[in-house]
Amino acid sequence: MPLRRSCLIAVAAACLAGPLAALPATAAPTALPGAIDLPCAGATRHQNADWYLPDGVPRGLVWVQHGFARADGNVAALAETLASAGYLVFTPSLPFFDPAGCTLQNLGDNTPFLDQVARLFGTADDPYGPLATALAAAAAQAGRPAPALPQRMVFIGHSAGAEAAEYVAHHLHTDYPARWPDLAGLILLDPVKSFLGNNTDVALTDLDRTPLPILTVAGPPSPCNNFGTGTTAVQTLLHRDFVGVRLPTGVHTDAEGASSDALGELICGTPQSANVSILQHLATDWTADFFDGTTTSIDYPTGTPGTIPAAAGAQPLRGAA
Repeated sequence: MPLRRSCLIAVAAACLAGPLAALPATAAPTALPGAIDLPCAGATRHQNADWYLPDGVPRGLVWVQHGFARADGNVAALAETLASAGYLVFTPSLPFFDPAGCTLQNLGDNTPFLDQVARLFGTADDPYGPLATALAAAAAQAGRPAPALPQRMVFIGHSAGAEAAEYVAHHLHTDYPARWPDLAGLILLDPVKSFLGNNTDVALTDLDRTPLPILTVAGPPSPCNNFGTGTTAVQTLLHRDFVGVRLPTGVHTDAEGASSDALGELICGTPQSANVSILQHLATDWTADFFDGTTTSIDYPTGTPGTIPAAAGAQPLRGAA
């Protein structure tokens, strides 16, 4: 039996007995503070952007995007978990207020700004492109060599960052055909649909016509997730039988876990350790499945207590199929 599958069975057994147990410890990842330059509205936004380096050669590149009025540090716990599993993780801070529309969420028309974010990944195979250059600069500042950027990628977005990840994936599909096959999957964590514009609808309608795996971990409808409109869009616009799970006792900050802060917890609730563990576990294993082209059966709800989601009381989310 492969090591990863045997470890997952052990985790499932622990989950049935109580809160989800932690996965076996691995070498701690290396965090590299850095920055990324994003042209927008005739100027260049110089944004903080952290990198998390795994121990050894990265298994793939994972972009983790924070939500509205948050920053790169608020997804550090999830990024560290993914890097510990062997992935090179990129977590940029994107503006949430900018009069010129250079924002994470849509406050009018932020698509030119998101087009520049898509360019990072569309040109990631260029050793002199903006993403490779940013990684090299962060590594040099830390006095260590930079790993080569992996070709294959997974995008993970939380809250408004999920809509941004959807739109960037859509833009990669339409404008970077040579890079599109390298996007292995998309994970949406309690996605939020912007009040203005139709970025979510445009992106998901396009992605629905592709074989790209798209999975969601959602909480119950609340003001912080715009009353579940992002998850409803996923269920309405994706014609697939299974599109993710809902954590009935989840809060919007579960995706941030230990990286949340007093403001996030005051407005959107305190992350619950059991839900944080489930979310991080699913995000990590779904990422592995996307890269490996596999389906780890206990990470998908079947209605039986032997699966991680069922053991945690998670409810399957069904698409429009």
